[in-house]
Amino acid sequence: MTYLYLLINIASFSVPFIYSFEKKMRFIQYWKSVFLVIILVAIPFLIWDVIFTKNGVWGFNPAYYLGVTIYGLPLEEILFFICIPYASIFTHYAFQYFFKDTQLSNKLTRFITVNLLTTAVIVLVFSFPKAYTTVNFSLFLSLMMYALVVKDKILNRFYITFLLVLVPFFIVNGLLTGSFIEEQVVWYNNAENLGVRIGTVPVEDTFYAFNMLYMALILIEKFKPKFKNKIV
Repeated sequence: MTYLYLLINIASFSVPFIYSFEKKMRFIQYWKSVFLVIILVAIPFLIWDVIFTKNGVWGFNPAYYLGVTIYGLPLEEILFFICIPYASIFTHYAFQYFFKDTQLSNKLTRFITVNLLTTAVIVLVFSFPKAYTTVNFSLFLSLMMYALVVKDKILNRFYITFLLVLVPFFIVNGLLTGSFIEEQVVWYNNAENLGVRIGTVPVEDTFYAFNMLYMALILIEKFKPKFKNKIV
């Protein structure tokens, strides 16, 4: 089933794409801004992906992708960094549009951030030098520190919308890591991660997704005054 990874990407992208034309929100008007940010964030994550793939931290099962590779990455893996962020960013801003008054208080947001930062420090102390865990949680720690220093307001809503995103996230990543299918589409070297899985998904993947999406939202909000079409 060499088209499985491509099919997962298309399925993840298609519903948000269709609803981008919804008359009230008309998310289509923000495409230029959103896709620019998605590409900017994808670049460092793809470099990270290439390095980890070459060093055997993770890899891909050729039975589930079409065979076209760029710097060792399947074409479908590169598309993943466009399709999944788009779907997730759409979810965040759709929630913000339709539930304008729903967000966490500054006090609760800070409490969650401090606890997540503390968790990241503990994980780093006990997991070093596992490559995936160390790099992933180092980035997460940096983002939590940034949020506290600048008193970022994005997290007031993103902590909520990320929980919503986790539902399709675990379905997609579950499929990629072997749930419901005979083999894994993406395999992981457990010597380079904590070895803790939620179903078949390494726990690090949750923080990886958070890092990627939060970085995208930070850039969108930073660039918002410069964009002709503003986000929600």
